[in-house]
Amino acid sequence: MSMRSIGTSLSLMVWLVIATSALAKSDNPPVLDTQGNPLEPGKDYYIKPAITDVGGRVTLLSRNNPCPLYVGQENSDAAEGLPLFFTPFAEEDDVVKVNRDFKVTFSAASICVQGTNWNLAEKDSESGRRLIAASGRDDYFRITETPIKGSYYIGWCPTDVCPFCRFDCGIVGGLRENGKILLALDGNVLPVVFERAY
Repeated sequence: MSMRSIGTSLSLMVWLVIATSALAKSDNPPVLDTQGNPLEPGKDYYIKPAITDVGGRVTLLSRNNPCPLYVGQENSDAAEGLPLFFTPFAEEDDVVKVNRDFKVTFSAASICVQGTNWNLAEKDSESGRRLIAASGRDDYFRITETPIKGSYYIGWCPTDVCPFCRFDCGIVGGLRENGKILLALDGNVLPVVFERAY
């Protein structure tokens, strides 16, 4: 092995150690639910709009065919929606933190042969917006704070998963289609709150 390749390997190892320790020592604040408590991994929550008249809680929806299922909103805030839980990418995170990667999974069975993890799906052909679908694939999202205290944006930008990658990041908002509200990136944004499901 040449001295140059040894130097390159050592540099890469040092960079990985620094990146890993930076990830482990996150001082990011916890995401809070509507009661002011930190979101706990594995516990069920509802996601609902922080503002009125933009639909209800988050749920699973079909588009043109019964399957596959996409992530969307109930049309009314009176509808129950589906509970879901969060799994942080960093195993040392014992709560869900702002600006940290996590998986989102519905606590529900699907009528389709697919998982219920959120993932970034295809672009909608009409709007050009990237849809959020449900599948068995692992995809990571993150939460950022809005200017309104206690409300948050959900975005896709998995930089904890791949710190050296360049992503076309986006924030989740509603996309109205045939009387349904799908969740999608690259357009309006939806401030949300998290309500513990008991």
